[in-house]
Amino acid sequence: MDPSQAVFWFFFVIFALFVLGTILSGFFQVRTAEACVVQRLGKFLRVATAGMNFKLPWLDQVAGRMDLRVQQLALDVETKTQDNVFVHIPVSVQCHVIPTKVYEAFYKLANPAQQISSYVFNVILGHVPKMNLDDAFLHQADIAVAIKEGLDDVMNTYGYSIDQGLVTDIRPDEKVKAAMNEINAAQREQVAATARGEAEKILKVKQAEAEAESKALQGQGIANQRKAIIEGLKSSVEAFSHAVEGTTPKDIMMLVLLTQYLDTLKEIGAQGKSNTLFMSHSPAAIGDLFQQMQDAVLMGQKAANASQ
Repeated sequence: MDPSQAVFWFFFVIFALFVLGTILSGFFQVRTAEACVVQRLGKFLRVATAGMNFKLPWLDQVAGRMDLRVQQLALDVETKTQDNVFVHIPVSVQCHVIPTKVYEAFYKLANPAQQISSYVFNVILGHVPKMNLDDAFLHQADIAVAIKEGLDDVMNTYGYSIDQGLVTDIRPDEKVKAAMNEINAAQREQVAATARGEAEKILKVKQAEAEAESKALQGQGIANQRKAIIEGLKSSVEAFSHAVEGTTPKDIMMLVLLTQYLDTLKEIGAQGKSNTLFMSHSPAAIGDLFQQMQDAVLMGQKAANASQ
C-alpha cells in the first residue's frame, strides 16, 4: 500500500472514531424518580425524564440532576413561650420537587434547604411566643399544621411541594422539666391525701354508726330481757296467788328471791375454776336482801314522783 494511502486511512479511522465518540457522548441516562436539566450554550433547553436521552454534543450539556423523591429536612428551632420559658422545638419538613416544575426548583432557589428553614423559623416564632408552655404542648399539632400551610403556597412557587411539617417534640430546659414533674407529683399527692382523708372519714362514720346501732340493739335487748323478767314474775305471782290462798305478793317475792338465790349458789359451785366468794349466808340474810331491794324500789319511785 502506498504510504500516502496508509496515512489517509489512518486519519480516516481516527476521524471516524472521533465522530462515533462524539455521537455516543450525546446519549445520557436518567434514573427513575430523577430529572435532568439540559442547557444549550448556557441557556435552559428542556427537562430530561427517566430513561435514555440524547443531547447535541458540544452544544448541549446536563446542567444538573433533580431528585424527585420525598426528602426530609430536620430543624431545631429555639424560641420562648409567653410565660418566658425557652424551648427547643425539633421540626421535620418532608417535601419533594414537583415533576412539572423542575425548572423553577432548579433555577429559582440557590439553597432550598436554607429557604425552607427560614420559613419554618418564621412560622414558629409567630406562634409559640403567643402560647404558654402547657398550651404549646397541647397545640403541638396546630403548630405543625401552621408550618405546612405557611410553606405550601410559598414553596409551590419555587417548584416544591410540602408533604408534611412535623413537630416531633417540645423540649424545655432540664430544670424546667424537673420543676414541672415536682408540681405534678405534688398535685397528685394532694389528690391522694384528700382521697385517703375521705376514706378514713367514711370509715370512722360507719364505725360510729355501727357502734351506735350496736348499743341501741344492746339496750333494746336488755329492756326486752327486763320486761320478760317482769312479765314472768307477774305471771308467777298471779299463778301462786290462785294456787295457794292467803299468800301475799310479798311472800311470793320472798320465795322467788330465795329460789334465784339458791340457783345462783348452785351455778357458782358448779364452775370448776370459780374463785372463792365470801358472802352472808343465813335465812336472815335473805330477808335483809329482800328488804334492801324493796327499799331501793321505793326510793326510786319517790324520786320519780318528786321529779314530776
